[in-house]
Amino acid sequence: LTKSSVNRADIHSMHSSGRVLVVDALASNIAYIQRLLGGTGLEVCSTCVPHHAIEAVRREQPDVVLMDVRMPGASGFEVCQVLKRDAATRLIPVVLMTAASDTNDRLMAIEAGADDFVAKPLNVTELKARLRSLVRLKRFTDDLESAEHVILSLALTIEARDPSTEGHCQRLATYCRLLGAHLGLEAEDLQALER
Repeated sequence: LTKSSVNRADIHSMHSSGRVLVVDALASNIAYIQRLLGGTGLEVCSTCVPHHAIEAVRREQPDVVLMDVRMPGASGFEVCQVLKRDAATRLIPVVLMTAASDTNDRLMAIEAGADDFVAKPLNVTELKARLRSLVRLKRFTDDLESAEHVILSLALTIEARDPSTEGHCQRLATYCRLLGAHLGLEAEDLQALER
C-alpha cells in the first residue's frame, strides 16, 4: 500500500474518539465523507483501491470500516467477506453503503458479514450516529479481549504457585474443546467453550 493510496485526515487533532477507514473507488466520495465527519472527533483514513482495503485495515487498525459496495476490481461484499473470515480483522465492524435501494443488496451485505448497511445519498445525522455506536461497540470488544488476557495470566500465575495444579486450566480448556468438537459445534462455539 503506497502513501498515495491512503490519505489521513486528523479531524479532531490528537484526541480522536475513533478511527474510520473509508473505502470508495471515487476520491470525490471520500472527500465528501471526510467533510461530513468533520467535527465528530473521528480520525478518517481512506483508500480508493478495494484490494488495498484489506492491507489498510490490518495496518491502520480502524474501529469501523465504511465501504462502498460497487467498486472496480472487487465489490464491497467480497472485501467484507475477506475481512470477516480473518481472525485478526473479523471483529472490526464493517458498514456497507450503496446508492441501490435493492433489498438483494441488503441480503448480500448480511451474508457477507456486514455489521450495518447505509443507503446513498447519506443521511448525515444517521451516519454519524451509526459510526459512533459501532466505535463504542468496537471499544467494548477490545476491552473484553484485554480482560481475557488478564484472566488467563492470573490463572497461569496461580497454577505456577503449586506444581500439582500446573497446566490444569489448559487441560480443562482442551478437554472442553474436544467435547465440543465431538458434539459437532461450530468453530466460534468451540472457541467460546475453550475460553
